[in-house]
Amino acid sequence: MAVLSGKKIVLGVSGGIAAYKAATLVRLLIKAGAQVRVVMTPASVDFVTPLTLATLSKNPVYCSFYNDDEEIQWNNHVELGLWGDLMLIAPATANTLAKMAHGNCDNLLIATYLSAKCPVYFAPAMDLDMYKHPSTIASFQLLQQFGNIMIPAEKGELASGLSGEGRMAEPENIVAFLEKDLLGKMPLRDKKILITAGPTYEPIDPVRFIGNHASGKMGFDLAEVAASLGAKVYLVAGPTALAIKNSAIHRIDVQTAEEMYAACLQCFPEVDVAICAAAVADYRPEIVAQEKIKKSDESLTLTLVKNKDILAALGAQKKAQFLIGFALETHNEIENAMLKIAKKNLDLIVLNSLRDAGAGFGTPTNKVTLIDRNGTIEPKPLQSKEAVAHEILQKVIQHYER
Repeated sequence: MAVLSGKKIVLGVSGGIAAYKAATLVRLLIKAGAQVRVVMTPASVDFVTPLTLATLSKNPVYCSFYNDDEEIQWNNHVELGLWGDLMLIAPATANTLAKMAHGNCDNLLIATYLSAKCPVYFAPAMDLDMYKHPSTIASFQLLQQFGNIMIPAEKGELASGLSGEGRMAEPENIVAFLEKDLLGKMPLRDKKILITAGPTYEPIDPVRFIGNHASGKMGFDLAEVAASLGAKVYLVAGPTALAIKNSAIHRIDVQTAEEMYAACLQCFPEVDVAICAAAVADYRPEIVAQEKIKKSDESLTLTLVKNKDILAALGAQKKAQFLIGFALETHNEIENAMLKIAKKNLDLIVLNSLRDAGAGFGTPTNKVTLIDRNGTIEPKPLQSKEAVAHEILQKVIQHYER
């Protein structure tokens, strides 16, 4: 599972010989799909160059509070601390650990650490006597009391020529530790979720179709957020230019409502949750012309036939799945949405109204009302579609926490 995919990681590098391993660590984090920004202590640049880590991370490397070039530029430790989804300090020397434990803020790395709102991991690296010294052990204990997570050092050959405990965990083992720890904390780690997204295109002839203005962004944001919470996601996507970022998402591309219907019914028995966010065409042309229809008469009549109702079909087959539908209404919104819950055997419906500015198709924002099968109505403010996705998936998490 791509646990680190899409994660924003602040990597702190302190001044020990193990700093040379930071290059490998950055490469592995990038390969796992993470974004990485590196903050170095002044002493660490003697062991590995900022240019190396900047090249590998594809981001600037921060070594001091400001850049003393043609125009002095402040490196904002608060922004760095807020940017990360997690902070990793590797190697963490005895000196840096003591500063972290006691708030001795004399460099950018410690300032960033003190500003971080995200989980902080540290991988100690020092000689064996330093590793066992009471002051170092006190730093370990105090930092873990703060909620920081220690990646224990390994046994092996040390820079001093001695052999024992204190060697920084190998980069591969650090990445594996992060993945295992994060996965264990993901609330949807054991769940499989089916999500539909985008429009469907119903062909009239080889070049024309009936469609709608759905971009697919709501469904894609749901897929990305669900994957970031540990779920294995099956994304059935209609025609859209959007791309997925998390490799834990299995994308199934379709064009028509019939294709989407078939893909959903195939996946549904294997999943725990289904979220139907696609804007599926209700009708399709009865006859699809094999050649392009030539312009001739003043009018063209198409006979349309009804498509199968995907949401209703899933509701009829539902066993233990948690089923969520979307409703786009223009009048009697609440009443119509609640009727759909009963008619289609839903657990939750997400109501959109085209009368709300900033909501609906083709916008980065949405304004929804969540209504559950018990009749609880929760209006939400206008917010990004990613934020809406978090609201919806929180309902899924609450369902499984009962």
